[in-house]
Amino acid sequence: MLFDIVGKHIEISEALKIYAKEKTSKLPRFYNSVNHIEVVIDGSVDSPENNVSVEIIVRGQHKNMVFVVTEAGKDAYKCIDFAVRKLERQLRRHKNKERNNKHTQSGKPK
Repeated sequence: MLFDIVGKHIEISEALKIYAKEKTSKLPRFYNSVNHIEVVIDGSVDSPENNVSVEIIVRGQHKNMVFVVTEAGKDAYKCIDFAVRKLERQLRRHKNKERNNKHTQSGKPK
């Protein structure tokens, strides 16, 4: 699995990189087809109450499977936590839809 942790307009500390990788490495247990995770931490947020914006992009094995979550706040660590929770919900929902669509009884006669 590929991990990309990128900072825009901000220097990312090694501790923040490790934290982001640790949190996002748990995402494949919610959906097996995840093979690329990109974390973008942006330090140039326009609003005064938010200092940092975190965007997590998860790509699957198929080209059309992309999940994107954005979270803004004062603390990058909290933003990563909230974004990972949102992604977990998205991945669970997608997996449930995929499972439910496999077992439809469309060919059953009445």
